[in-house]
Amino acid sequence: MRVEIDNDSGFCFGVVTAIRKAEEELEKTGTLYCLGDIVHNSDEVQRLSDKGLRIITHEEMAQLHDVKVLLRAHGEPPATYELARRNNIEIIDATCPVVLRLQQRIKQSFATTENRRPQIVIYGKKGHAEVNGLVGQTAGEAIVIENIAELDRVDFTRPIALYSQTTKSLTGFKEVIDEIQRRMAPGVPFQNYDTICRQVANRVEKLQHFARNHDVILFVTGKKSSNGKVLYGNCLEVNPATHLISNASEINPEWIEGADSVGICGATSTPRWLMEEVKWKILSR
Repeated sequence: MRVEIDNDSGFCFGVVTAIRKAEEELEKTGTLYCLGDIVHNSDEVQRLSDKGLRIITHEEMAQLHDVKVLLRAHGEPPATYELARRNNIEIIDATCPVVLRLQQRIKQSFATTENRRPQIVIYGKKGHAEVNGLVGQTAGEAIVIENIAELDRVDFTRPIALYSQTTKSLTGFKEVIDEIQRRMAPGVPFQNYDTICRQVANRVEKLQHFARNHDVILFVTGKKSSNGKVLYGNCLEVNPATHLISNASEINPEWIEGADSVGICGATSTPRWLMEEVKWKILSR
């Protein structure tokens, strides 16, 4: 049986940077607070927790003083930085550069004088950490939509500035653009900004090519990963023998019985070592 790990799967550079910063601090001090899961993968979170990483909520952060807190790649709203300043908390900022640029662009749009300010619409997942950080740049005024049906909340007689969560699909974003353009009142300005991370968006084509070339696909991802659910679906579209697992313990031997080749792939939040464990489990059975 041929067992192959997809070389294009695994951590994006934003997650790599966040984990590197965490490990560097943990090597020096043995303790570091992190606001929310550093990555949406419970196995990787546990690995770092064993080294001294402590995951906290915003409410718990408000009770801390004189400590170091890491902000993960998803980014945070301005209120988090203000809280850190008040509580003398040193921020280790691992916000992804792509997310940071998006935050700055939205902030600039919102800084326009109120009578000229466009409606800021964000195509993204409500409640997602990145989206919360983006909405925070607008004092909570941005309209978050997850699909075309939710565009009814937008006033098409007023100017609109459309942005996207960095990990959304290019196809979905294009559909939202087309629908807004169709519904805009004549002569009303509509601007859209393609803020989708290409390192994530370009994975789909490569991933589907990989999935087609194997009898069975094991897609490894954390249960909290939005990106994982989307990419798993992309694999399933081209290979019905695609199975979603969190780690090697969830492999069902019946899935790979009689297969000549098994492909292992994962989300932007899936560590390479976890995919290696899956491969080892298959080969040692």
